[in-house]
Amino acid sequence: MIRKTQRWGDYTAMLVIWIGLLLLFGMLADHFLTPRTFLTLANRIPTLAVVAAGMTLVLIIGGIDLSVGSVLGLCGAILGVAMVNWQWPLWSAALLSLGIGGLAGTVNGLVSVRFGIPSFIVTLGMLEIARGLAYLATRSETKYIGSRVENLAATLPVLGVSAAFIIAVLVIAAGQLVLSRSVFGRYLVAIGTNEQAFRLAGLKPGWPKIAVFSLTGLLTGLGAVFYCSRLGSADPNAGSGLELSAIAAVVIGGTSLMGGRGSVVNTFFGVLIIATLEAGLAQVGASEPAKRVITGAVIIIAVILDAWRHHLAGNRLALFKRLFGSSQSRT
Repeated sequence: MIRKTQRWGDYTAMLVIWIGLLLLFGMLADHFLTPRTFLTLANRIPTLAVVAAGMTLVLIIGGIDLSVGSVLGLCGAILGVAMVNWQWPLWSAALLSLGIGGLAGTVNGLVSVRFGIPSFIVTLGMLEIARGLAYLATRSETKYIGSRVENLAATLPVLGVSAAFIIAVLVIAAGQLVLSRSVFGRYLVAIGTNEQAFRLAGLKPGWPKIAVFSLTGLLTGLGAVFYCSRLGSADPNAGSGLELSAIAAVVIGGTSLMGGRGSVVNTFFGVLIIATLEAGLAQVGASEPAKRVITGAVIIIAVILDAWRHHLAGNRLALFKRLFGSSQSRT
């Protein structure tokens, strides 16, 4: 009951922060709080939302995936080649994109787990491999797909948002359910909290860790489909810097860089905050360097708050142990 109350308290806090940003830019820019702004936000966030959902699970187990930006570029490039050069329909090209992403994520997980190499190093290597393959697949050329893929990002007349946005929201909901209501989700939290204790309990952390990287790659492939649908083309340079935005959204959402704690729903709020921040700064006329400075400062503040929460949690645990220990000794 306490954990559930805390979870809803976190959701409320993130919602308040997002609404505060909306009101702030609403006062600074004349036409910010308009339906057009919200529609723009809804159509911009699907790619980052699904990639950040996967990154949340990776960070919860104490890992990191720096390759998602390049893997997205590779998946988008393959999608473009399949639809333009091979004349595949969208559904089959999209499945191929997801498969390529899942394969890249599986390789990341297998190499990291089987050889005991930190995921930071493995995914850094995959970052270069995937980007190089994207250039080779497209011969460093943008593949213009057009309306065959753009319909996914088009606004639906009934709901007022795109199909990509609806799919992204469903992914967020499914990710949160898996994390909070399934045995697999509990395994992830346990691995991130104390992997050694997980092993001593007779459980093997290898397969959940590989599965998390595979799932992140799969979601990155889906993000590539969304990205291409928004632009109507496949660019081998797509996704550059996406890994930083995904990590920023996850950290702003309160997922610990130390592992063992996180929320996919809060990550979605983190995505909303980043998208709102970018849109608001653009409307008030902030330069690109200024936007980068402000976004970086927000990330640093979020990391400091995370470290502060860890410090407070450690102090409360130590106090509880002292009180509990002293009461036992008196008994």
